[in-house]
Amino acid sequence: MPDKLLGYMGRVLKVDLTSRSYEDFPWTDKDRQRTLGGKIMAADILYRHIRPGMKAFDEDNWIVVTTGPLTGCGCPNTSRFNISTISPLTGIITSSNCGGDFGLSLKRAGYDAVIFSGRSEAPVTVNITCSGVTFDVAEDLWGLSTGETQEKLPRNAGKLVIGPAGENKVLYACVFSNERTAGRGGIGAVFGDKRLKAVTAFGHKMPEVANREKLKKTNEKWTKILQKHPLTGRQLPKLGTAGLIAPMQAHSILATKNFSAGRFDGFEKVSGEELAEKHLIGNAACTTCVIRCARMVKVDEKTVKGPELETLGLLGPNLLNDNIELIIKWNYELDELGMDTISAAGVLAFAMELKEKGIWDCGLEFGRTDNISQMFYDIAHRRGNGDILADGTKRMSVRFGGRDFAINAKGLELSAYEPRHAVGQGLGYATSNRGGCHLNAGYLVVVEGLGLDVDSLTPHGKAALSIMFQNLMEAVSASGSCLFTSYAVLLGFLVDKPNLLLTKVILACFPYVGPVINLLSHFTKVPAINIPLLPHSYAVKYATGIRSTMARMLTWGAYGYNVERISNVILGQKAGADRLPKRLTDEPQNPDNPKTRVPLEKMKKVYYRARGWKDGIPKYRRLKSLGVDIDKAFYERIVEEAYDNG
Repeated sequence: MPDKLLGYMGRVLKVDLTSRSYEDFPWTDKDRQRTLGGKIMAADILYRHIRPGMKAFDEDNWIVVTTGPLTGCGCPNTSRFNISTISPLTGIITSSNCGGDFGLSLKRAGYDAVIFSGRSEAPVTVNITCSGVTFDVAEDLWGLSTGETQEKLPRNAGKLVIGPAGENKVLYACVFSNERTAGRGGIGAVFGDKRLKAVTAFGHKMPEVANREKLKKTNEKWTKILQKHPLTGRQLPKLGTAGLIAPMQAHSILATKNFSAGRFDGFEKVSGEELAEKHLIGNAACTTCVIRCARMVKVDEKTVKGPELETLGLLGPNLLNDNIELIIKWNYELDELGMDTISAAGVLAFAMELKEKGIWDCGLEFGRTDNISQMFYDIAHRRGNGDILADGTKRMSVRFGGRDFAINAKGLELSAYEPRHAVGQGLGYATSNRGGCHLNAGYLVVVEGLGLDVDSLTPHGKAALSIMFQNLMEAVSASGSCLFTSYAVLLGFLVDKPNLLLTKVILACFPYVGPVINLLSHFTKVPAINIPLLPHSYAVKYATGIRSTMARMLTWGAYGYNVERISNVILGQKAGADRLPKRLTDEPQNPDNPKTRVPLEKMKKVYYRARGWKDGIPKYRRLKSLGVDIDKAFYERIVEEAYDNG
């Protein structure tokens, strides 16, 4: 390893919005080796800053924007960046990954990350360049949509902006960079609370790499792997994530009518095939992407980003709506307002069921579409009933009742995968650090029907697989890479040839490999052979000089997952918080098949034992074994508090 790690710019910027000042934040090569970058780096920074009782809208809550070591190093699909903070929706740590151009621009300005602290008295735009930081009054931008705001900022700069939803502190407001979104957990509301309307970054610096020739060869092989794989080379370019609607329907995992069912009769009208045949203008891609999964469509004669799978599923079948033209329009409206489409749709579905059950009537009902756009505007501006919906499903259920069908985990609305026919995904939802997220969950649904066809109802092996997938995806994200690149770890013939005898044998064995995976997880610090289908570890090695292996990637992931989890405990998360609504755990999706529910408690016992956790809290010795710096007396105090009324 070189004396100085490469791939990184070597500087972290800290901006104080209260005093409008800035300085370098201390971050060493030892810190980089411990965290890799991205969301793990952000989790570590927040862990060392937060204190018990801290809230999202406290002035001393930090927003941490981080890049990965592969960002800007020429690797495929590595323009991603991460934003982490305390979520106003859940009260715990949230992180959101984005494919806009801000991360690349931040590194070109000379920084690996930027931390925003304090609160501005007036709306402000922060501009980051190689020469330093400037602050512009943003009164003229306040009230503008995300698109209008970006049009008024320099064209050649990377941008972060919020819309009216963020300004009005809608608890699921998001942040935009170009047409890509840091969507989940209400990060946009924290921007709004800090009066931070926009951030720009611009520069011409480029990171040095440890071995440019080997990195170039790795990138060439990596690109070929992605282009040849049936998921990243065929399905995603052809249909985007919207192509998952049909297989979700086939496997009964398409959330329908507020997750009361897993199939929708009108699914074909909102499918990826329908989008491609009748509405697709062309493909688009994040910078450096070789997959090109983004859809471009027309709204009022304007070419805009089309809806992803989550938006199609949750604004379609989950509302009993089969009008794809309306979903395209709503997706654009939500983007311009700056709201998370997943949470917004989940809130609407819950409100519709409240009306159906005679609990609360705000005018929303399943199958009715004429008042949806107006409700989005009311939510974004906190007007009338929109002010209630702006606080999310969990708070609505506390106010009105209906907790058993308030579809969230830890306060975050679930994404579009109905887990009663993908029980491993259900375990992931419950144990996800940020709440009801399919990605932080480990995305086990990809082997439970969407890529492979492993037994989706058995709990066997699902705990071990969830942990491995969660840790791996943490590390892939921290490297700066798109999580879609991890699809390629699934051997292509397993996807393309489901009827092959070898495929059937491998898939039949999947639920029983748990003990082997758990055994290997205890030896993650031992040098291991890299897996060519997952080139991230090679790329990290050749970019930075760190001795990266598959085992090292899993260790980084485990460190990040545990740091986020103990941070949540510090912030007040109680023991036993890894729960799902009773609709998903107690009510079979198919009344004739009792297996069609999530056997959560059974899987959690195995999961916690393998993680080294008790009741969802990492044990002290597990944290120390991973290198987490924590005082034992402090640990014991926060754990004791986690059991109070827990």
